[in-house]
Amino acid sequence: MSKTLFEKIIAREIPATIVYEDDLVIAFSDIKPQAPVHVLIIPKKPIARIAEARPEDQQLLGHLLLKAAHVAEKLGLKQNGFRLVFNNGPDAGEAVPHLHCHVIGGRHLGWPPG
Repeated sequence: MSKTLFEKIIAREIPATIVYEDDLVIAFSDIKPQAPVHVLIIPKKPIARIAEARPEDQQLLGHLLLKAAHVAEKLGLKQNGFRLVFNNGPDAGEAVPHLHCHVIGGRHLGWPPG
């Protein structure tokens, strides 16, 4: 099976603007930003989407959420707010079958989204 785009970024086979990385997750700038700040944070373990996560992924998913908040703070979004978005499946806008969290901010975000 071929690697996803995100697995290639993790392996440094494709360049990306990395804003955070540790042993479990990596965060990088989205190539099609929807706001002044738009970063993706992904687990290094390949999980296709949130609906396919398993009970054994609980600690990893908690880590990902905490690091998403850390990245948002690092990028200056803590005071005015930010949005975390997970897309699950094609109807939700999922483009890459590798679980990822969009960290979006830097402007007022309307509700409801899309």
